[in-house]
Formats: sequence, structure tokens, C-alpha cells
Amino acid sequence: MYRIIQWATGSMGAAIVRGVLDHPDLEMVGAYVYSDSKSGVDVGTLVGRPAAGVHATNNVEAILAADADVVVHAGRVGPYGSHDEDIIRLLESGKNVISINGYTYTEYWNNERSKRLQEACIKGNSTLCGAGLNPGFIAEQVATLVTGLSSSVDHVEIVESADATKLRDPNYLFDALGFGADPKIRSANDPSWLPVAAFNGMYEETIGLVAYRLGMTLDRVESDHIVHTAKADIPVYAGIVRAGTVSHTNWRWHGIVGGKRRLTLSIHWYVDPTNLDEPNPPLWKVNVTGHPGARISINVEKHPDDRSKMSPEQYAVAARVINLIPLVVAAKPGLMRLPTTTPFRDDYLTSGNTQV
Repeated sequence: MYRIIQWATGSMGAAIVRGVLDHPDLEMVGAYVYSDSKSGVDVGTLVGRPAAGVHATNNVEAILAADADVVVHAGRVGPYGSHDEDIIRLLESGKNVISINGYTYTEYWNNERSKRLQEACIKGNSTLCGAGLNPGFIAEQVATLVTGLSSSVDHVEIVESADATKLRDPNYLFDALGFGADPKIRSANDPSWLPVAAFNGMYEETIGLVAYRLGMTLDRVESDHIVHTAKADIPVYAGIVRAGTVSHTNWRWHGIVGGKRRLTLSIHWYVDPTNLDEPNPPLWKVNVTGHPGARISINVEKHPDDRSKMSPEQYAVAARVINLIPLVVAAKPGLMRLPTTTPFRDDYLTSGNTQV
């Protein structure tokens, strides 16, 4: 039985809590929350489940003192690295940490930041790794595997397309993701704008891991982000995206190798599909240009018997974390590079030492 603490219970954090509560080999032993209104509330109640007998807290010291195998970190979106201090304290307290927002290849930075995280792992005999959908799955794992069909590769493109109209949290939609911003005030490539500050480092790290897996030496990672604006007011679940403001973001990073763009990650988040490259795109596409080339597309979908309000993406994030837990617990202390595969395992409790 693995003992789990959830750090933050927003949309994805709540989905992970539900996944842990439903799993026979996992025990929820704590949850950190930001707000006073959630502190003291049973974690089951927080996520719409029966009481679990574990109460959330906004006291960091209580979390540090708790006995747990893994803390799943799903903190609020901020500039990449802004959660390092909390993560360092968790690692030093002897808890393994899985982040759903990057940290899949922290050694990429090879700087004081990665050194401090590594030292925290050694001090606490703990491990840090990242797991998620993007970052954490489609590029670092799927795209690298698809290149195995090619004997030579000119270019790898990973494309995500996600409809943001049903996002419930106004702060997340309008602040963290940048919808509703005035492009005359906020440039899509302004490093001081929150989405750019949050995503540039995180996805540069993703490009870094793909390059490492493909044996490519990066010259650098370039970004050339694009935003599109609404022609009329667009009502969405979290509010209204006003005419003339950002209704579609296309975040783009390119891995430059030998002076050429060899890797591209393109993320379309939108509330208006007008400027998409194709109607009704899949969640993900991987396009490999090579000998031979390969193209795949992936969607996630709910179980046919599932009548819950959870989205398939929420289920998938929870699964990504759950499937990584045995490997992180079994890993040697330090910064753990996200494995190439982290599949579902029927032999869950004994799968941590199994190479696949």
C-alpha cells in the first residue's frame, strides 16, 4: 500500500484524489489546500466522494510532518520553478514528489536550480519526477516511440488541440492560460506575461527530453507564440471572452539542432475554433518526417458506463500519476528522468522494479 498526499485540489488535483481513493493499493493520507474554506474539510467531501477520514490542511508544516510515500504536486500555475521551494522542503522531509506541471527532465537545466533539487533529494533520500499529459506523455513518451518506425528523421512535430470552453475556474482560464487578454497590451512572446513565464521553461524542458531520447544535441529552443482574437463576445463556462481579446493561443517551441528546426511542439488552446488548422482536430497528433515518415492521432474518451462529470483528460492525468508511483518509490534518490513508458500494470504493488 502506497501512502499519498495530494498538494492542491483544483480540477486536476481533485481528479487525482478520486483516482487514489478508488485504487485498492493506494491510501490517501493527507492533502494540502490553499484556501481557509477547504482547510479542515474531509478530502472525500472536497471531491464529491464519501468521507475518507482524512482532512485537508493549509498548514505546510503539518504536511511536512506527515508520513507518506509520495506527494503529488498540482500547485497553482506560476512561473516555471516558482514551486521549487515547496518541492525542496517536501523532498528534504523524506517524501518522493511527482509533479503534474513539468519536472520530467530537471537535469536538463544543469544549473543552481537543478543542483538544489538534486541535493534535496539526497538529503531526504527521496525522488523527484514529473507525470502528466503534456508535458509528460505525448512528447516525452509517445513521440519518441513513434520515431522508432523511421531509420532517419528530419523533423518531429507534436500538436495538441484542446477546447477550453468548459474550463470552470475563471482564474485559470483568464489569468493562467491568457484568454481574454488584450494583445495590444500583452504580447504573445512577452516573458513577463504569466502564461509565457509558466510555459516557456516547462516546455523547453520537454523539448530537451525529446532531443535527449533521439540523441540530438540542441543548439537552443526557440519560441514563436501566436494568439488569435475573438470577433464577438464568446460566453464560456468561466465567464465571457470579450470581442477583440485572446480567444485562441498557439504556443510553439522549436528544438534547433545543427541550425535547423528538428523538433516542434505546438499547443492550440481555444474557445473559438475559427483559426484551427483543421475542423474537429484530435487531442494530439504526432507527425514524423523521415524515412519512412509516420503520423498518428490520439483522443482520450470516458468509459461507456461512466456517467460522472469528470472529463477523460482528468481521468488520464490521474492515471499518469498513479502508474508512475511504484517506479518513483522504487527509484534511487535524485532527479528521475521520466521513463520512456509507464504503462498500466496489473501487478501494481510489485511493478516498481520491473523494466518494460
